[in-house]
Amino acid sequence: MKTIDELLAGGVTGKRVFVRADLNVPLDGATITDDGRIRAVLPTVKALAEAGARVVVASHLGRPKGAPDPAFSLAPAAARLGELLGADVAFATDTVGESARGTVDGLADGQVAVIENLRFNAGETSKDDAERGAFADRLAALADLYVGDGFGAVHRKHASVYDLPARLPHAAGHLIGTEVGVLKKLTEDVKRPYVVVLGGAKVSDKLAVIDELLGKADRLLIGGGMAYTFLKAKGYEVGISLLQEDQIPVVTEYMERAEKSGVELVLPVDILASSDFPDLKTKAPAEFVTVDADKIPSDKEGLDIGPRTRELYASKVADAETVFWNGPLGVFEHPDYAGGTRAIAQALVDSKAFTVVGGGDSAAAVRTLGFDENAFGHISTGGGASLEYLEGKTLPGLAALED
Repeated sequence: MKTIDELLAGGVTGKRVFVRADLNVPLDGATITDDGRIRAVLPTVKALAEAGARVVVASHLGRPKGAPDPAFSLAPAAARLGELLGADVAFATDTVGESARGTVDGLADGQVAVIENLRFNAGETSKDDAERGAFADRLAALADLYVGDGFGAVHRKHASVYDLPARLPHAAGHLIGTEVGVLKKLTEDVKRPYVVVLGGAKVSDKLAVIDELLGKADRLLIGGGMAYTFLKAKGYEVGISLLQEDQIPVVTEYMERAEKSGVELVLPVDILASSDFPDLKTKAPAEFVTVDADKIPSDKEGLDIGPRTRELYASKVADAETVFWNGPLGVFEHPDYAGGTRAIAQALVDSKAFTVVGGGDSAAAVRTLGFDENAFGHISTGGGASLEYLEGKTLPGLAALED
């Protein structure tokens, strides 16, 4: 895989360089609530601009249905990129139309433009190779070179991620280089003990990675909504907690495999449970009880791990040499149920291990809860991509960058 440093060494002055970034930031109206993904692509954009390239930044945002939708415009992200660069960033109001062509043609050496949300064109996400390819052809007409740096999208077989690199000389940006380097530390010659913390809502989203990690990790700590399927599989009452009953047989098998293979699979021992889901907008105080994990009342749902579980999980992280964490341990968006996620984040900060926060809600939680990002070994920009890499899958966006 060619690196951006190699691309720069060959000279990019005056070249139009298409940077496939991941500017899929959370928005409250037109206000960006977390600019982490924009900041993550800065090293690549800056390096290209300073080398005299004419930089064309492209990304998706949200899930528009293949047509323009103002709610998913990249205009706020383009404005924030300009603020972070300390330079004007031009913005094209379409992807491959008159505005995009005119904006790119108007760039001088060292200038940067952002084109509108790629998913405003149905060809970006089409499952039809010809339709995707036709859109990739139109994108290719905007550039001379391609740099892949949208790690959060490399697990998608989309036009700008998979098809476009085949049409232009290409290289991996700084962010993808960093992300892949980190993931290799989690899969090749891992320093042990290797502890994996998995949370989030649905156990079905994590089955494949659990299956793979049962042969690699030393400990698996389970929390979040997915924990209740494990607890139910042990015969516990879980009340009205989030439950995927159809996954109980496979979860049971995984617990048996863990025991046979010597992998320590750790479940919550106590839970914060309530009859009412909290109001995440007003953040009004919640009413809850702390109960043993095998005694959740039938009319209540678990919304966070309890204090004894927080201490237990912190102790399981304390002696680790490598830690990967993906998924919050509770409804962290509400202050009364943020304690479990905060405790895990703090355990990673306190650990001497190489610690990786696996993107998505985990990365958002770290920032929301006020942790210093530099206190972690790495905060990934792609939760889904990270998990699929750990599952051993071939990621289309990485395969496309190979020579």
